[in-house]
Amino acid sequence: MDIFDAEATARLLPYPDLARAVAAILALRRKGQVQAPARQHMALSQEGMLLIMPAATGDMAITKLITVHPKNSGLGLPTIQGSVLCLDPATGQPLGLLDGPTVTARRTAALTLLAASHLAAPQVAAKGPLLVVGAGTQARAHLEAFALGLGFTEALVCSRSLPRAQTLAREAEAWGMRVRVKESPAEVLDEALADVRIVVTATTSPTPVLPGQVPDGCFIAAVGAYTPHTAEIPASLVRRCTLYVDTLEGAMREAGDLLLAGVDFKAVTPLREALAKARPEPGPAPVLFKSVGHAMFDLAAARLAFGRG
Repeated sequence: MDIFDAEATARLLPYPDLARAVAAILALRRKGQVQAPARQHMALSQEGMLLIMPAATGDMAITKLITVHPKNSGLGLPTIQGSVLCLDPATGQPLGLLDGPTVTARRTAALTLLAASHLAAPQVAAKGPLLVVGAGTQARAHLEAFALGLGFTEALVCSRSLPRAQTLAREAEAWGMRVRVKESPAEVLDEALADVRIVVTATTSPTPVLPGQVPDGCFIAAVGAYTPHTAEIPASLVRRCTLYVDTLEGAMREAGDLLLAGVDFKAVTPLREALAKARPEPGPAPVLFKSVGHAMFDLAAARLAFGRG
């Protein structure tokens, strides 16, 4: 069985190809050809969480084991750790072990890339600047995905940690992206939102990180919060938006951004349904794409990594 470290896993999962692999797995899910039970959570010490995520389709089976420890950043350790075990579903033979945090970061960013390509207004998806709130692993992955997948060359990163944001900006130069960095008090975000039309929130904050007044026509991807009691997006803004989610079943359990806003999930469209239709006409309201994660997206990454997609 091959074991792939973070660098090797990343090479197997280029963002444009991974976005197409995610679209393919969503099409299989529409046909009922993907098995993916609900994600299991187990509380650990130090506010940590163990996540267990199995999934399978005709040509691949996986189980992802991930730990999330928000306090690790203060210890100089990764917040997310773990692995994805990939199996041949016909024989049960292990095919390989992918680096879990790398799979998580890249498939999440590829999913956002896919959603923005289909749901954002064409003139919005075609140009920057991009606003990313946060400066961690997901922020980095989204900057790289939008640079390589949609050709963005300019971004603004707002973070409570200015040094981390500055480090991220230097890394982004390698992708041909110019990144301005700022600490993220409310007044800075108010000013930034006047100039951007695509926003990604990628933080571990349990409370909203965006102001309620976001310009009409913005595309917002909220990818940080994944429990029913946490929200990066304020309820007043959620209620203004046209709402999409990565999966309806996951959002109804875990999307605190939507649950705390008391939304009617009958008005929420899962991405797999949106992709089956023509690109929606731009409306006056902001578009919010909420992602909480799902094992089938890790399955999409595994199918791409082992040439089974």
